Amino acid sequence: MSKKWTITPPPPAEFINSHAELPPIIARLMWNRGLKTQEQIDEFLNPDYSTDLHDPFLFNDMEKAVALIFDCIKNNQKITVHGDYDADGVCAAAVILTCLKKLGATNTGIFLPHRETDGYGLNPRTVQLLKDGGTELIITCDCGISNTEEIKLAKELGMKVIVTDHHAMPLIFPPADAIIHPLVPDEKYPDKTLAGGGVAFKLVQALFKRHKEIHCHSDRPSQGVEESRNQRRRDPSATLGMTSEQDHSVLSQDDKCVLPNGESYESAEKWLLDMVSISTVGDMVPLIGESRTLVRYGLTVLNKTRNLGLRKLLESASLMDENGKAKRVFDTHTIGFQVAPRINAAGRMDHANVAFALLMAETETEAASLAEQLNKNNTDRQKLTEHLVTEARYQIVKTEQDKNPILFVVGGGWSTGILGLIASRIKEEFYKPTLVMGLNNNAITGSGRSVKGFNLIEGLKTVPEFFHKFGGHPQACGFSLKSPDVLEQFKTAMLEKAKIGTVDIDLTPQINIDAEVDLDEVNWKLYDLLQKFEPFGVGNEEPMYAARNLTLMGVEPVGTDGKHLRLMVKHNSHIVRKTIAFGFGDPNRHPADWKVNLKAGDKIDLAFTVGVNEWNGNRELQLVVEDIQKEK
Repeated sequence: MSKKWTITPPPPAEFINSHAELPPIIARLMWNRGLKTQEQIDEFLNPDYSTDLHDPFLFNDMEKAVALIFDCIKNNQKITVHGDYDADGVCAAAVILTCLKKLGATNTGIFLPHRETDGYGLNPRTVQLLKDGGTELIITCDCGISNTEEIKLAKELGMKVIVTDHHAMPLIFPPADAIIHPLVPDEKYPDKTLAGGGVAFKLVQALFKRHKEIHCHSDRPSQGVEESRNQRRRDPSATLGMTSEQDHSVLSQDDKCVLPNGESYESAEKWLLDMVSISTVGDMVPLIGESRTLVRYGLTVLNKTRNLGLRKLLESASLMDENGKAKRVFDTHTIGFQVAPRINAAGRMDHANVAFALLMAETETEAASLAEQLNKNNTDRQKLTEHLVTEARYQIVKTEQDKNPILFVVGGGWSTGILGLIASRIKEEFYKPTLVMGLNNNAITGSGRSVKGFNLIEGLKTVPEFFHKFGGHPQACGFSLKSPDVLEQFKTAMLEKAKIGTVDIDLTPQINIDAEVDLDEVNWKLYDLLQKFEPFGVGNEEPMYAARNLTLMGVEPVGTDGKHLRLMVKHNSHIVRKTIAFGFGDPNRHPADWKVNLKAGDKIDLAFTVGVNEWNGNRELQLVVEDIQKEK
């Protein structure tokens, strides 16, 4: 499907002139991201861990949650952390359980649901299982806000419950003892877009902070606020205590003020940021505000991670050598396309317990074995996804749904763990809200992905009579129908919702272009300046450029079955530039069949991002093609 290119308008001339020291294209990027004052620019380009994170006790129920946890630890009552089966929920659970152990808790448990047999969130069987196992306190991660009946049961059975979550608000709230959720009505906490791992980390920050207040006293003189802030803004690793001379050192150690295991509070907190960054990027929450700061510093930690499981996972993905040295600098792309998919693969293909065990592994042998298992799960997941996407595409065309405002796909025996991936791929190809469902054991579960402008979870909220359970975000949802018998009624109802909800939406896929450029402007100086805009993600997308009237010098299929294309192009000089167009050699994903319909001498326009290709110690700028338009 051809895409509509939207070029963002340039900033006023006075803004460009006020930043004359920068290339105009960089000033334009700042303006496009709403960075118009020097304070906004400084905070965005140089997040400060010490000043840009909010006090965790701003959460309305944080005092209650912390008191409950410390009471359980003091009385050796069993605390069970209930996570989720995706990267966000797994990492959130690992972050909280690691913290509890560092605080001296010895009576702890973990429960991660099986996607197929347990479904999302708590269920009555799990609640009873936890009670029978001696649990006194349940702490949920990345779930729980929609589990009103299950938490009511837990309370009836005599257990206490703390919910940490970030998903859409239900109609009826659960009777939990404490709810740590940024979207709760009248919640004072200012950042509303944290991932599940981010919310879990705020609980951890509060626990460490209160424990330190209770057990420690420090009269150490503080560095000047402005001086220390400027130092940290210059170098994120300075805040983490991870300069090149101090790799893996204990951070800001105070011999009189340490955790029961002898580690400093600051060190224990910040070495968890690798998992927080994985959960945040993996769940695709906006990388703005606090989430941006957490990921910025989390990437610093990930590049030096002490976590044995993550090191072995990165090694199995050929991103780190056997000595724990990164082969390249890890960024959000590394997390989004290499790390998070492997962690997610556990819950999609087997059980999320494998991924959790990896993150908590204490020996090299255990970590290596689990990493290889996840690697295999991920490979199997990729093959199965490709097969089912092909079936889904065929089903849509066969049923002539491509003219409808919403797409439905139903597959008998389709693995629940793959449905979201299929929905995402189909939504991208047809650019329409998509619901993909699997029929297994006379039960239907589904996953949905939406386009900008159509709030999927709000649509589901208007027809609750069809669901056994549902939840999610405006752009993504999961659900299970009460019965296969209501499938057609459900489809009819959602079709009507989509007709109304998309009437003012342009369902033509769009690419937002930050600026049109001459390819000669794309150089290492520009790339180095672009790194200041990292980390890229939702809400701060990687800058997209357009170059028009390029001369195509050559086309070379690369990769398995030639599914990718290497395009050699010239612009306004004799210099030939190399580009890579991932997936553009696959006619299923790109019906224009560029592998056949492009030839040397053609005039083309390209939309692209700027990256780096590294191999055998060499580095070169790489233009990554997002879209091709052939001039007529």
